Amino acid sequence: MTFETDSRSHTATSENTSTHTRYSSTRSSTLIEAVVWWVRIWRAARAYSLTAARWVQETVTPAGWVVIAVIALFPIGLVFGWAEFIVAGSIGMVLLLLALPFLLGGRAYSVKFSMPVDRVVAGGEVTGTLRVTNVSSRLELPGRIDVPIGQGLTDVHVPLMRAGAVHEELVSVPAFQRGVIDVGPVTTVRTDPLGVLKREVAWADIHRLYVHPVTVSIPSTSAGFVRDLEGNPTSDIVDSDMSFHAIREYASGDGQRNIHWKSTAKTGKLMVRQFEESRRSRLAVALSLRADEYATPDEFEMAVSAVGSLGIRAIRDGRDVAVFTSDDIPEFTRGSIRSIRTLNVVSTRTLLDDLSAVSFSQRAMPIEDVCLFASQVIPDISIAFVICGSTMTASRIHSLALKFPPSVSIVAVLCDPTTEPRFRRLAGTGVLNIAVLDDFRSLLARKAG
Repeated sequence: MTFETDSRSHTATSENTSTHTRYSSTRSSTLIEAVVWWVRIWRAARAYSLTAARWVQETVTPAGWVVIAVIALFPIGLVFGWAEFIVAGSIGMVLLLLALPFLLGGRAYSVKFSMPVDRVVAGGEVTGTLRVTNVSSRLELPGRIDVPIGQGLTDVHVPLMRAGAVHEELVSVPAFQRGVIDVGPVTTVRTDPLGVLKREVAWADIHRLYVHPVTVSIPSTSAGFVRDLEGNPTSDIVDSDMSFHAIREYASGDGQRNIHWKSTAKTGKLMVRQFEESRRSRLAVALSLRADEYATPDEFEMAVSAVGSLGIRAIRDGRDVAVFTSDDIPEFTRGSIRSIRTLNVVSTRTLLDDLSAVSFSQRAMPIEDVCLFASQVIPDISIAFVICGSTMTASRIHSLALKFPPSVSIVAVLCDPTTEPRFRRLAGTGVLNIAVLDDFRSLLARKAG
């Protein structure tokens, strides 16, 4: 009897324990599901709130915020019984409601902007074509399309368009100054007449227009002034080349193919040929980008044009040419970093593209440092043209000769609209003073006296 009673007690205890365990498990599961549910709601609410805030920020204009501030006066007027606030708030709500319909549509536009060329010489303009098509099956309200052109903005009015209608507009892109102009992205703008609300849809296409510097056609570098500069042959004597120089006695290490057998037979000693070293001349052009080396921006533009004219002539003549400038040095590293940039001379187009983007700056290195680095990086320079402004002093021009090897002929081109065009020599360095770009052509055409 005692055994059965204990067994039943044990069974009851076990059942109670099992029931209590199932109850705790269900309660924990419900709590976890509630936490997960609230986390999901919070994340969704946060995402919707961020989207709504972004929509409000992009849609409400400064004038729209003024209208919203006026609407906020309405409840204040109701509380304090101020009729003026009630009227002002009512007018604000009416303006906001009237502005909403103007945001409808706009995404049904198909916008395409095209330009006939992507390169032009400074001083002209390019006319692009903006083509707007209503690709929807409904009527589209009038709107506006903004076309960013460099730092400016051109707006084009789009009229009321029926389904499938096409509207074309000519857009003028001014190219009066050298540079690189980005046109786009074209943006469709929907707004009300008062400018309370707006909606913009940007199209991703960006057109890049290179405005090349003005250049002149200078004489071939195979004749004239440039040819005279490299007319002196090198005096370096080597053991193997093409230009025969003299005969000397054989020394250990000389190649057997250079032995001159006739002289050997006459003298009874092995005699070998000596040659003058043949060098393929390389033309180097250095452009100063330092702001204090020019008196006016016009001097810098003339210098860029001179570099472009000389580089185009050298490339067309098939010469080895290198065009280099100072790299842009950050202010905090100016004292410890020196860097030069070599422009692309694969073709005349690539050279002019690079020249379109150069600009003078106070962060650029002095032209003397640029020449020193160029002489170390670019080998076999025979002629170096250094293009700079009118602020270059005689002492600085004289120091240019110390930046290149003694065998390099140096010509400094000073761009000064107030000077008289002439050529002179200053301590062995040629100096060309040009007042206009055509002076550069005429001076290079002269023979060295």
